[in-house]
Amino acid sequence: MRRSFKALIFFTATVITLFAVNSFYVSMHNPMLSEDVAVINTKKVSPQKLFEKNWQIVKSEYYDSNFNHQNWNKWKSHYQNKIKTEEDAKVAIETMLASLNDPYSRFLTAEEFSKQNSSINSKISGIGVNIINDSGKIKIINVIEDTPAQFADLKSGDIIIGVDDKKVSGLSLGEVSSLVKGPANTFVTLDIIRNGEKIFKKIIRKEISIKTVKSSNNKGIGYIQISSFISNSTPNEFIEALENTSSSKGLIIDLRGNTGGLLTNAVFIANLFINEGNIVSIVGRNGYRYKINAQQTNVNIQKPVIILVDGSSASASEIFSGAMKDYKKAKLIGTKTFGKGMVQKIISMPNKTGLNLTIARYLTPSGRDINKKGISPDIEIEFTPQDIEANKDVQLEVAQNYLNGILSKK
Repeated sequence: MRRSFKALIFFTATVITLFAVNSFYVSMHNPMLSEDVAVINTKKVSPQKLFEKNWQIVKSEYYDSNFNHQNWNKWKSHYQNKIKTEEDAKVAIETMLASLNDPYSRFLTAEEFSKQNSSINSKISGIGVNIINDSGKIKIINVIEDTPAQFADLKSGDIIIGVDDKKVSGLSLGEVSSLVKGPANTFVTLDIIRNGEKIFKKIIRKEISIKTVKSSNNKGIGYIQISSFISNSTPNEFIEALENTSSSKGLIIDLRGNTGGLLTNAVFIANLFINEGNIVSIVGRNGYRYKINAQQTNVNIQKPVIILVDGSSASASEIFSGAMKDYKKAKLIGTKTFGKGMVQKIISMPNKTGLNLTIARYLTPSGRDINKKGISPDIEIEFTPQDIEANKDVQLEVAQNYLNGILSKK
């Protein structure tokens, strides 16, 4: 009888999505600690106090106690009694953080922090389409299944020219996205051009679940794509994908374009393949180190595994792929990964704002520091202009051929 993986869940061009913010994923590269995700802090403090609280958190928790070779106290003195407005606080905090020369430590406004939490909770209010700016035209390139957009019969290729009687000509993708998104159970009206004909649509916004894992089977080879590690639902989705591909004799896990997410998600998924030993080491302030070790899961995945990676595979993607490579649990195919070996903590701050703060760096099981270096694949395959023109996924083809070669010898 086939054993269900679900019982194991308790072990320890620019695209804007109108129910998610993909640019957020690109900017994060963030193996964040999910246990540090806090509820939104609604406590109201003065702008001056907000700055001082951010200053104090950085002073006590930032991974580099030298603060990029500067006296951290100078910032508190510099802005003492000078911050009067919310904008003053934002500018001061961002200026202070910029002095660390750390692109991953970021202050989040109330709107940005709310969006981040929504992404982690994997539910966003919207209509469910992806849009691009095609030579100045806002075009729908994808309609997500079982969303209000699909029920309203929106189509790929539809051009949005107006939102709630507001013309979108000259607006950015982000501005159009903000117009379309809104609270659940409210309506948005879209003016659409389809095949030269103007169409009017009135669509109700709904809370939409964001899926980060997709799977399929093809001639004995299972394919699992993890688009992001950001969602709390990613472990459950990966368990389901393992079930969906359980009949396969080989497995391809696609991490291309996966810019990271929650550290705990990467560890969880790695632990399904690695049953003992160190999965990742976290090196904190003043060299303090602790290891995250594998736990017994009773999962025994014996099939050969290929992991597809590229220059956008970062952070949590590198934690997973680095562990799999170090333990020889998988071959990596593609191009060198991004090289982001820092860990951020999500901190809820007053006034509904937040702070993503670098608190540590991580090492792969073999002790490698991949920050700014990346992980080199076992088989390097780059796309040629001809591949791109022909829409040919040569990396996936090499992975399939490699697995077929292994399986033919068994």
